[in-house]
Amino acid sequence: MSTNLRIGMAAWMALILLQCVWYGWLFPPQHMPVWLALGITVIPLLLPFLAIGNARRALLWVGMLSLPYFCHGIAESWSSAQERVPALLEVLLALLLIGALGAGVKRRQKA
Repeated sequence: MSTNLRIGMAAWMALILLQCVWYGWLFPPQHMPVWLALGITVIPLLLPFLAIGNARRALLWVGMLSLPYFCHGIAESWSSAQERVPALLEVLLALLLIGALGAGVKRRQKA
């Protein structure tokens, strides 16, 4: 397994863990059950892992799925001073995941 793939997988797992800690423990939602908030945030991150057997391809799909998490992190860090740390961590993990995918792309040699 390449270093880029390992970094991407670690960022993916950390993003899942962050969602669980953020909505399950640090800042549980006030207007919906915790299990629903966790389902909304964690299940999309688990779907590529469950649906696709190839780790590299699943990581590609998660990279695409991490874009809304990036946007969510930016919005939360801007709007809620209380949740700024987990929000910026979410942004960092999404960027790390996307960067690992971009660094793993091999360019074609010009003939």
